[in-house]
Amino acid sequence: MKLFTLILICCCGSQIPIIHPIQNEEKSHSEGKVLLTRFDPPDSFSRINYDSNSFAFYLEHLPLKKRGELVKYYNGDIKPDNDVYCAVVNMEISDKDLQQCADAVMRLRGEYLFQQKQYDKISFRFAGDGQMHGFKAYANNDYSYKKFRKYMEYVFGYANTASLKKQLRPVPFSSMQVGDVLIQSGNPYGHAVIVVDVCQNKNGEKKYMLAQSYMPAQETQILLCPASGGPWYGLPNGSTISTPQWTFDTSDLRRW
Repeated sequence: MKLFTLILICCCGSQIPIIHPIQNEEKSHSEGKVLLTRFDPPDSFSRINYDSNSFAFYLEHLPLKKRGELVKYYNGDIKPDNDVYCAVVNMEISDKDLQQCADAVMRLRGEYLFQQKQYDKISFRFAGDGQMHGFKAYANNDYSYKKFRKYMEYVFGYANTASLKKQLRPVPFSSMQVGDVLIQSGNPYGHAVIVVDVCQNKNGEKKYMLAQSYMPAQETQILLCPASGGPWYGLPNGSTISTPQWTFDTSDLRRW
């Protein structure tokens, strides 16, 4: 991943909320406790209805911290928004520098499957041996959430963007759906963000919402779109998708 200079903002130990104005067609509801109720789709666009057991439904209902709260790093320091994000996913992370970009994507996938009790499907490719390592074998019949979290941190230590990219399959950008991943493996770093919401208009045009973690390990955040100043990304001009901290290509889209 690319490194950026981060300025810590503090005031008597409290966070300073920075609330961005959202464009008129992208309404934000400060009382919304999950992604679906926090952000409305733009005018003339509507969300797709998903089965309540689907990964898409899980992502659209991610719990969010109160509007204005800032992202915390693994060590408790604050990441100022600096036009990077507009909401923070309310999901604890450990005090270890582990849950970075690809890790956050795997965490969301793992959390969903754990919630569904699909333990045999919780499995991720490791960078070293190139093999899949599943939760079921690791758990040894202990399917508690505590054991699951230990497993995920075990995964974070041995998987990365390169191994996750190999685990996922490429799909055309035009077929984008909730749960897809934009991912690049680079030298020395890559980056990954996950599609957490999609809406479309009657002409089939799509807009989408992205979430990421970054380096060092930090809470997962809903990204701002640099072009609109809101959370919804439109179809790219050309083949590149510019997020606040990384630029992807439309060929970088992958699916579980």
